[in-house]
Amino acid sequence: MHVLILEDDELIGDLLESVVASACSGARIRQCTLVQTALSAWEKQPADLIIVDWNLPDGSGLELVRAVRKTSAHVPVLMISGRADRDSILAAAHLGINGYMSKPFQVSALHQRLTELVPESTARGSRESTLDEKMEAACNSAIQLPGQIDAAAVLTLMEKRDELDAGTLAEQWKKEPSLSAKMLDVANSASFRRSGTSVKTLRDAISVIGIAMALNQALALSLDIAGKLSCLRLSERARLEQEQALRVAAAARALAIRVGDKPATYYTAGLLSRAGELAALKVLQNQCDQSGEPPEFEQIDTAIAGWAEKLGNRIKVQWRLPLDLRELIGAVYFVSRSNVSRSKLVMRTAALLAADQADGPECRTLLRRLGIEHREESRDGAR
Repeated sequence: MHVLILEDDELIGDLLESVVASACSGARIRQCTLVQTALSAWEKQPADLIIVDWNLPDGSGLELVRAVRKTSAHVPVLMISGRADRDSILAAAHLGINGYMSKPFQVSALHQRLTELVPESTARGSRESTLDEKMEAACNSAIQLPGQIDAAAVLTLMEKRDELDAGTLAEQWKKEPSLSAKMLDVANSASFRRSGTSVKTLRDAISVIGIAMALNQALALSLDIAGKLSCLRLSERARLEQEQALRVAAAARALAIRVGDKPATYYTAGLLSRAGELAALKVLQNQCDQSGEPPEFEQIDTAIAGWAEKLGNRIKVQWRLPLDLRELIGAVYFVSRSNVSRSKLVMRTAALLAADQADGPECRTLLRRLGIEHREESRDGAR
């Protein structure tokens, strides 16, 4: 299945691509930001689904709709625009579009609309794709993890964390009950509670735990996909992967503080260290939904071993992670003996501590290089 998206806002375009990839497993997606580019793409390769914005830098998306309808009366065309007035909707409808959504849109509503527009046989393709084909397709398209909130949106906030305050974040998150519950739970935990009075508002909770920790807790929530996977085997594996990521994050944070570094970025890297594994589980869930058969445990292990790294690299690019953050995530799995970067040593050590390998030779060596006594670290870890 081929999908053509015409949207000049790159962030919205990436979001659209993610939703399409989720609704139409294995789809080949072409994203254009200019009308003329989209027209050329349509002429070279007619698509099975068109998603088009109205206002583009070089013209109107209606030009693409007209071109499509000249050669095909049946290809689904969905217009997504900031225009919500009746005249605009009627003008687009007159050209034969199949649906109209105004910005901002709800991801769940868009996903539902796409499943209604695209026949199941078209979304799946003429034959059932193999698991490896689905994994390969995921590596070449946008990946959407089915967390309670959007991870990419949280990472965007992280890029401008220095400009944020508790009031701003609380205003952005006030319609996210899961986030409010998470922030209040953390703020009222023994680690942050400073008095006998409990924290009761989202803004106060963010003030108590700080902007950096609030953003990291939001990121952790976005990566918690266990409850969104209907296959019990996959859900349990997702829970275990998420728990391991949280252990790495906590160990990295503690080590960063020990060596005198700010811990926020280390914690973020730890949280993201299992993103590839979670993406693989999402693809396995898609396979399960289509086949009606849960994967065997061996198949789950094989899929993660073979595809988690590639999917994780795709996510790093898709989410536009800074190079230093990508390198920290990579250090969770390997650092060379010649490496002299303290931050990478911290991440690799954290991974070993989280895996209960504090007494192993590699962990002992890394702790010495960081100037940390092995016995002291083991004692802290036991706590």
